This record gives sequence, structure tokens and C-alpha cells, in this order.
Amino acid sequence: MHRCIVALLTTGLLTTGLALAGCGSPQEEKAKLPDLAGKGLQSAQDQAKEAGFSRLTSHDALGRGRLQALDRNWKVCGQSPEPGTHPKRTKIDLATVKLAEKCPAKDGELQRTRSTLLDFRGKSVRAVRQSLDSSASVTVNDLGGKDRSVVVESNWKVCTQKPAPGTAYAGEPVTLGVVKFGERC
Repeated sequence: MHRCIVALLTTGLLTTGLALAGCGSPQEEKAKLPDLAGKGLQSAQDQAKEAGFSRLTSHDALGRGRLQALDRNWKVCGQSPEPGTHPKRTKIDLATVKLAEKCPAKDGELQRTRSTLLDFRGKSVRAVRQSLDSSASVTVNDLGGKDRSVVVESNWKVCTQKPAPGTAYAGEPVTLGVVKFGERC
């Protein structure tokens, strides 16, 4: 460090930046991320912030794509990354369900559809739309026999899909057969 200071004092302004770059950079600041599973979403966010993490996000662990608008009405089922020491700039993602719901055995969040269609059955219409490109054409049909309009997409569960899961996908229209959550396919 002493040599860096001397180099800075004896060089011109133009080489100051180069001298600083050669002096070595400070260690990335790290913090211990606590285990947040089982906590209320608001409490979990507060604890993560207190530990030094500011890049926080959450998602619906049941795969319904619901927004966690009222944090105090949700609980944490899992987290990424796992508890432990991480750089403070790490993005913390919390998998959540509503307070009265049970945590799923496996996180139900859909990934982005790339070149192969995912299996959308059991997921919400909203989650399907989030996984597809924003330009995707999606037709939704009520299979309940009542020809209802799908307004709140997170309340509707996919029973059938065309094209089928595993089909190569390059932007073809997608058709979903749906019922409300709680109804049988």
C-alpha cells in the first residue's frame, strides 16, 4: 500500500487512475444471510436488510404468479441463495405462499420458456404468460362449461395446453384449457 501512495504522489494526474488500478481493489464486502424459511415475508425482508442485503425479491412458490403486494400476508418457504456468507450485492429471492397455505415440496415458479414448451398444467394463466415471451399469442378457454371470462389470471389453473409440453417452440400461438383453482380439471 505504501508503494501505491508514493506512486500516486510522484506521478502526474494522467497516470493516477492506472496507479490506483494496480494497487489492488478492496475485498468485496460480505455478510451472513440468515435462514429466512418459515418467517413472515415482511420479517424476512427486514432481517435480510439488517444483515446488509438490499437486493430483495420474492415470488409465488405455488406457481400461480401472484404478487406479494401485502408482505404481511405471505410467509417464506425457501430462499435463494441458501443461508450463509454471501457478497452483500447478492440478489436474494424468497419463495412465498399466503399465510393460510402450505409450502410446496418443490418451488413451483415457472422458468422462462426458451426453445421448448414447458409443462404448464397445474400452473396459473398468469404464471404461463410470465414464462412466455411478451409477444406470445395465448388463447384461454374455460373448461368449466360456463364460458366464463378469465379476468384475474392468477385464479385460473391450466388443465390442457396446445402445443404439448416438450414441443419445440418458436412463437406459435398457445391455447390453454383452464378452470378456477379449487375446481377439477
